[in-house]
Amino acid sequence: MDAVRRCPYCAEEILVEAVRCRHCRSWLTARDPQRWHRDHPERRLAGVAAALAHALALPVAAVRLAFLALTFVHFLGPLLYLALWLVVPLQPGGEPPLGRLLGLVRTILADLGLIGRPTPPAGPVPGGPTS
Repeated sequence: MDAVRRCPYCAEEILVEAVRCRHCRSWLTARDPQRWHRDHPERRLAGVAAALAHALALPVAAVRLAFLALTFVHFLGPLLYLALWLVVPLQPGGEPPLGRLLGLVRTILADLGLIGRPTPPAGPVPGGPTS
């Protein structure tokens, strides 16, 4: 027997592999964080178009064409591609490039002594709980 789950929108039973609910027609894949990654077989440049296509259950060619079309609208295509590359991890459950970059900057600043561990306040915090 096929594995089933409940649709988060209408609570009807659907197959686990379903991309769209057959009862309420809601898209189910965009909310799944495991689907948002760039390491897909259709990956060409950085995998952003393939990641977006898999997460939204769209054809990869259509997503690539949309990025190309958005290039002619105030250069939004490359800007959106770069922004998605920064926030979408390469592997499922991995850390995105932006997270790695911020961690590296934090480490460098801590090594230089520009930032340190936050120290707790000495006295009671104004507006805080009094016990």
